[in-house]
Amino acid sequence: MDQLTGMRVFAAIVDKNGFAPAAEALGMSKTMVSKHLAAIEDRLGVRLLHRTTRKVGLTEIGTEYLRRCQDILQLVEEANGHLLESGQHPRGLLRVNAPVSFSELHLASCIGDYRRLHPDVQLDLVVNDRVIDLIEEGFDIAVRIGRLKDSSLVARRLAPAHIVLAASPAYLEARGVPERPDDLVGHDCLLYAYAAERDEWRFESEGRSCTVRVHGPISSNNGGILMQAAIDGQGIVALPTFIAGKALRDGRLVEILARYKPQDRAIYAVFPANRHLSPKVRSFVDFLVTRFGGRPYWEP
Repeated sequence: MDQLTGMRVFAAIVDKNGFAPAAEALGMSKTMVSKHLAAIEDRLGVRLLHRTTRKVGLTEIGTEYLRRCQDILQLVEEANGHLLESGQHPRGLLRVNAPVSFSELHLASCIGDYRRLHPDVQLDLVVNDRVIDLIEEGFDIAVRIGRLKDSSLVARRLAPAHIVLAASPAYLEARGVPERPDDLVGHDCLLYAYAAERDEWRFESEGRSCTVRVHGPISSNNGGILMQAAIDGQGIVALPTFIAGKALRDGRLVEILARYKPQDRAIYAVFPANRHLSPKVRSFVDFLVTRFGGRPYWEP
């Protein structure tokens, strides 16, 4: 029989001073109450109660066991109450992993707004551009950008990640403006080190796709560094608009090959599959969808 139920039955017998009143209080038969108590005593190999026709009394060891049962039952009630409350209210530590550039440019500025809505959530935001194992490294959520591989994780789309090719006005004046993707072969291209095929850029135009092998003097695992190199006239860069949008608006970068779109990606929140998604995870994902969904503010 269930040991926790047995503890509740034992405590009720003592509290109600009898098997019959305990059975009535617990909504079970007197026979079942007796069976639960007998199961505990058999398991422990001791007698917990002195029984008479008129009342029950605790043995010495029964007194000690009752105290421990009451402590355990109180902890269980507190835990259940906490879970019920947590089921309606986001709280606790939320560990988030996200890419460096996206975090610096967009995620950092919205953390305060999220915590004003949910002050009982403590955020631990770890930024890097490598793909981590959420479960192994103990993260609740990761923000990922690109085309996701099949996995056991749940992914919720937050926003598009449009990719543009761009260069500085000075670079284009000195080296000329490419008119077709094949023209990139003669140009300095700035490469993202973590791309699956960093020296191959794929384009789509009017339903057709093509791939161009590119090369250049600089590669980096950080999009912000590549953007600054492009602004400084070091070459042509392929960047998502959430990084390059401001530089395109203010003219530090100029979009090229607009007719030939690099394959777009998307920004996702990913989290382990769980039938009972915690309120802190759900609230943070919903917040990100609200903040970044639709046409993002960073689009040029």
